Amino acid sequence: MPIGKLANHDNKIGEEIYSLIKELFPICRSITGNGVRQTLKIIGSHIPLEVYEVPSGTPVFDWTVPKEWNIRDAWVKDSNGLKIIDFRKSNLHVVNYSIPIKTKMPLAKLRPHLFSLPEHPAWIPYKTTYYKESWGFCLSHNQLCSLTEGDYEVYIDSTLSDGSLTYAEYLIPGELKDEILISTHICHPSLANDNLSGVCTTVFLAKHLAVQKLRFSYRILFIPGTIGAITWLQRNFDGVGRIKHGLVLSGVGDSGKITYKKSRRGGAEIDRVVAHVLRQSADTYSIEDFSPYGYDERQYCSPGFDLPVGRFSRTPYGKYHEYHTSGDNLDFIRVESLGESIATLIDILEILEGNRVYTNLVPHCEPQLGKRGLYGQVGPNQLSMLWVLNLSDAHHSLLDIAERSDTSFRVIREAADLLDQAGILKEVLHSVGRQS
Repeated sequence: MPIGKLANHDNKIGEEIYSLIKELFPICRSITGNGVRQTLKIIGSHIPLEVYEVPSGTPVFDWTVPKEWNIRDAWVKDSNGLKIIDFRKSNLHVVNYSIPIKTKMPLAKLRPHLFSLPEHPAWIPYKTTYYKESWGFCLSHNQLCSLTEGDYEVYIDSTLSDGSLTYAEYLIPGELKDEILISTHICHPSLANDNLSGVCTTVFLAKHLAVQKLRFSYRILFIPGTIGAITWLQRNFDGVGRIKHGLVLSGVGDSGKITYKKSRRGGAEIDRVVAHVLRQSADTYSIEDFSPYGYDERQYCSPGFDLPVGRFSRTPYGKYHEYHTSGDNLDFIRVESLGESIATLIDILEILEGNRVYTNLVPHCEPQLGKRGLYGQVGPNQLSMLWVLNLSDAHHSLLDIAERSDTSFRVIREAADLLDQAGILKEVLHSVGRQS
């Protein structure tokens, strides 16, 4: 059975995704800490999560789980006691992972700890200092230029101490133990597209999958970027062989075209399926070759694992001006983009679920379709049936046939279902179609 289509119109589900983004937007998240836990608690009210805590100092391959960071307040006051930078107004104002500090200093000494964007003078940048103990503040360039000489009071009420790294997963069982991995990073503070759009779209994708009859099992991961994926892979080393297909979801809410980054393999089934779906759509799209830079696909595709995991996004990271700035706010994302993204993802998963290999039980010349009631059938055209019959040789998958015939997978699948019901086809179990 194919995955059911969305019960609601794309924009309706987009509105629901946007509503969750709006709820999560104010939370200050990082690669560790209470912001991540608070976020996962809210997500857990939508889907059941298994939450894991990995102690600081735990070795994970060539890395080490860092100390846990939490922040309560931060500000800079001028010589008149006026708060000119205030964490409570925007959590982007503090460099993420800043150590605690309480001191007074002249502007000349403060300047090296201030970060702005001269090219976008009204926006606040997003900066981090995860693996170097330091501190800093981010502010608009307009505000930076307005600062006058004098003493400034600097205060960051944070802790950086032994704790844990928090991540969560949701396993949706299917008929097979083979898994499809859906991974999204949850470590960014108030940034809407990167990556609350990916997080919240993943939540609603999981909700949709949970009520379907599935062939594959689905492992949904909510993890801090980089260190979270590395930690998960270390802790699940013996089970990654079950992952047959995978997607990293990020930046799926902006108005740009859908962009897919291939897995390291380049011709994995997931790469071919996404390309087929995008090619059959009426919209513009972009497909990029793999590179070892980006989001967590680079961990899943590292040579020791080489998992068939690609990245699904809209405008790629770093290629829109709002990226990692206060410009990536709730006004930047689009309900219709969120709806289109999740609908496209469901189309992709429907093909992965429905791709089969068959053998033609009447292989010598064409079988007579008329006496089986298949000639002139409404739905799949006769040519699609002939393509399925001709290439169902226990080697070609339905995706192979769809690509070869330049026909949508759904039409080919419908033709195969009719031929199967008529007793002309038989599914070849545990077979795999052509892999480039």
